[in-house]
Amino acid sequence: MDAAGFAHKIRATLAPCCLGAWPTPLEAAPGLARAARVDALWLKREDRAGGNKVRGLEFLLAGAAAGTVFVTVGGTGSTHCLATARQARALGYRAALAQFPQPETDAGGAVAEATAAAADLVVRAGSRSGLPLALWRAWLGARRLGAPRWIPGGGAHPRAVVGHLLAALELATQVDSPPDAIVVPLGTGGTAAGIALAVAWLGWPTRVIGVRVAPRLIANRWRALRLARQAARLLERLGLQIRNPRPSGSPLGQSAIRLQVMDGLGAGYGHPSPAGERARALAADHGLVLDPTYGAKAFAFLAAGNMKRVVFWHTFAWP
Repeated sequence: MDAAGFAHKIRATLAPCCLGAWPTPLEAAPGLARAARVDALWLKREDRAGGNKVRGLEFLLAGAAAGTVFVTVGGTGSTHCLATARQARALGYRAALAQFPQPETDAGGAVAEATAAAADLVVRAGSRSGLPLALWRAWLGARRLGAPRWIPGGGAHPRAVVGHLLAALELATQVDSPPDAIVVPLGTGGTAAGIALAVAWLGWPTRVIGVRVAPRLIANRWRALRLARQAARLLERLGLQIRNPRPSGSPLGQSAIRLQVMDGLGAGYGHPSPAGERARALAADHGLVLDPTYGAKAFAFLAAGNMKRVVFWHTFAWP
């Protein structure tokens, strides 16, 4: 079965809601490639559909009962919180959010303002240590609004990983041959997990490189690979065979799903890094707008990584 056929079968079986316009474009960026010292560069424009989080939310919001209030957590500049609130409202649901403070940036401020306008309840902790109490208050507030339903921070859930798997299967229909590398920001890990799972299913030799932009406790290889394996088992239980493309046709094992994690965190989550800001300026000179928390740090690794044919996963959608 080819990538398009497998993607169609996944959608038919899991019946996600439709929140985005697919496929997102794959754009060649020859000028930026030369500036970043890579032979060829393509941009997977997930930002054009509202950001990468929309992919997972198609599966996380699907089938919810009327009156559901989705509860989730993130920083004040969390694109996951913003996407959850916006997409829940678009489907007639509500959203209650618990948030911790993060450094003020232009991108973070725009996200925070848009989130406050889209969510039904936002409980902000005064510090990260106060997040558990903020989450409890958000849950109680959600109960007063309707029937609360939990979504993990960042949408890091096996069903959401399937959405990112579809994105990478989509990529397979847009390229003539596998790229040498796919570079993606690594936060809670769902996007990288889905890409790695797809690359394993496709049998590509492509390196999937997750550039860590959140603390190691949250953003790490073990967690992302665990999400990928959980998504594979979910699909297997539904009769969707996640098989090794080699002639043996065996189920994908742990070694078949590969992910390389590189550190791009800098001073901390949400803190712009010097390398990231240089990458951000470089990209802006070529018409690509990156955010300082995710995209800039990931692109900084790409520009210093001495790679050849690269796909950059552009995840951040400016409000």
